[in-house]
Amino acid sequence: MPFLSRAVAEQRHAHLREMLADQGCEALVVSNPDHFFFVTNYFLDVAPWERPVAAILPKSGPMLLLLNELSTHHVDMARERGTLWADDVWLYSEHPRSTDRLPILPQFPELLAAALRDRGVRKGRIAVDSAGGHFARIPALLPGTELVGVEAHLRQARWVKTAEELALMRQCAALTDWGQARYREEVRPGRLVADVDLEIARRCAIEGAERFPGQQLDLRVRSSAGPASAAPHGSGADASARFEAGQGIVNILVFRLNGMTVENERTWLLGRCSDTHVRALEAAIAAQEAAIAKLVAGRALFEVDAAAQAVIERAGYAENIRHRTGHGMGTAGHEFPEDMPWSPRRLRENEVYSAEPGIYLYGVGGFRHDDTVAVGRAAPEVITKAPKSVPEVTIPAG
Repeated sequence: MPFLSRAVAEQRHAHLREMLADQGCEALVVSNPDHFFFVTNYFLDVAPWERPVAAILPKSGPMLLLLNELSTHHVDMARERGTLWADDVWLYSEHPRSTDRLPILPQFPELLAAALRDRGVRKGRIAVDSAGGHFARIPALLPGTELVGVEAHLRQARWVKTAEELALMRQCAALTDWGQARYREEVRPGRLVADVDLEIARRCAIEGAERFPGQQLDLRVRSSAGPASAAPHGSGADASARFEAGQGIVNILVFRLNGMTVENERTWLLGRCSDTHVRALEAAIAAQEAAIAKLVAGRALFEVDAAAQAVIERAGYAENIRHRTGHGMGTAGHEFPEDMPWSPRRLRENEVYSAEPGIYLYGVGGFRHDDTVAVGRAAPEVITKAPKSVPEVTIPAG
C-alpha cells in the first residue's frame, strides 16, 4: 500500500475550498502538525513552536508551504518520492550567515504576509487554525484582512475516511495483530516489562520493513502489569516493573502507517489468575462488544458510550470506570471527535473510532481491550482482529 495519492489531495482540497467559499474566505492557513499533514501529506520534521511553518491553500490556485531551512532535504526527499502535495515551497533561514535565503526567523510574520500576497490575498477574510502566535500579526501587515478561526471545521474534515485511508489502516492493523501474536510469545514471569515492549517494537519494525518498504511507519508499544495497570497510562514509576504469574497485563500497540494511525490493545492474563481478574475482564469484553455494535451509521455518538456503560454497571463495576469508551482515529492517534459520551451527532459511514471501555480495580489491575473500528452502513468493521476471549488472552506461566 503506497502513500496517500494526489486523488486524496484533490478530494480534501475541494472540501476545504468549499469551506472557504461558505466562510467567505480568500485562503486557508494552517500550522498545527496534524492539520498540516492533512492538507499537505508532509510529515513535519520540526516543532512549529520552535521553527514556524505554514501551509497556505488559496481559494483557487496552487498551495504554498513556508518551511524552515532545516527541512530542505526532507522536502527534497518527499518530492523525489512523489508524496508531497505542494509544488511551491519557500524556505526561510534561521542562521545569520545566510544571505541568499528568505528572511530569518524574527521576520516570519512578514514572510507569511508576503506569501499571502503572492497567492493573491491582499484583503478579506483568511481562515486559520490558530489566530495566535505569528498569525496574529497578519491583519496589521495586510490591512483589510481578518482572521477567521476554522479549527472546528478542520477537525470535522478529518472524521470520514476515504477508501485509501481505510486501506492503509487495514494494512497497519494487520501489523498490530501480528505484534499481539508476538507479544504472547515474549511474556513470561520475571521478565522486565520494558524489555518485552522493546522486543515487540523491534520485531514489528523488522516485519514492517518487509511489508512496507520505502514507506513511513511509526511504532509505540507500552505495557502495564499487575496493580500498575489500574492506572490507564501507567503508574509513573514503571522502570523496573517485571511480569509475575497471576497478574493481568494491559498492553498498547499504536502504529502509524503513512499518516494513518491504528490502536490495538489487549488485556492478558499471565498464568492462573483470580476470579476477580476473570470476572472483570469478561465484563470489559462484553462492554466492548456492546459498544462496537453501536458503531453504525445513523446512531447517535453517545449511544456507543452508553451501551458500554450499561454493561459495566450491570456487572457491578460502575465505580470503576475512568474514561470514555473511545475517540476518533486517523491522522492522529487521539483524533476528533473526542466527545463520545455527550454528543447526539449521528455517526457517518467510514468514521473510525477506538472502542476501549475499561474497568480499573485499584490494587488489582486494569481490564481493557481496544480495537480500531470503522463505522459501517449496516454493521461496523472491526479493523484490528487480534483474539480477545479469556482463554485466548491467557498466557501459560510455566
